[in-house]
Amino acid sequence: MFSWLDLFTTLLGLLYLYLEYRAHIALWLVGIIMPALDIWLYWEHGLYGDAAMAIYYTLAALYGYAMWRWNRKHHRSSSQEMPITHMPSRLFMPAAVFFATAWGATYYVLTTFTDSTVPLLDAFTNALSMVALWALARKYVEQWLLWMVVDLVCTLLYVYKGIPFKAALYALYTIIAILGYRAWARRIEN
Repeated sequence: MFSWLDLFTTLLGLLYLYLEYRAHIALWLVGIIMPALDIWLYWEHGLYGDAAMAIYYTLAALYGYAMWRWNRKHHRSSSQEMPITHMPSRLFMPAAVFFATAWGATYYVLTTFTDSTVPLLDAFTNALSMVALWALARKYVEQWLLWMVVDLVCTLLYVYKGIPFKAALYALYTIIAILGYRAWARRIEN
């Protein structure tokens, strides 16, 4: 079933992806608009976890914009661009615990309060996306590794749920995440 909303948000997703690859701050502006529209798209297709995640994405885009705009990393001045860095190893365990907790909580909500037909994977992609978006807001190169997994699983979910443009977008996201990781790794400040 063709959906203009599917096509339009996919086009916005391509723009977002280009801006993310370039590490351009405008990605956050697109990151506010696209998920706001995705709420309706996902809800219409019974992807309630993704619909809720789109709310999170919208709010997280505001946080990401503030982080990149006002450089709250490494105590840089407001005139300096936030650097791309590796995620500190001390943050791996808290991120993993948050992911596991968010996955379990989202799964519980989806199985208890919705008629979701894919609660395990819907919850998985949502929980991992929360961690990945936080890592992107902090400009950690490892965010790309998380997105590779999220994007691949979402591609399969969207094919299964009959959202072809989004499925194609997320397949492209998977490829771009690989290229983005390599590009950011070359630009990294240690």
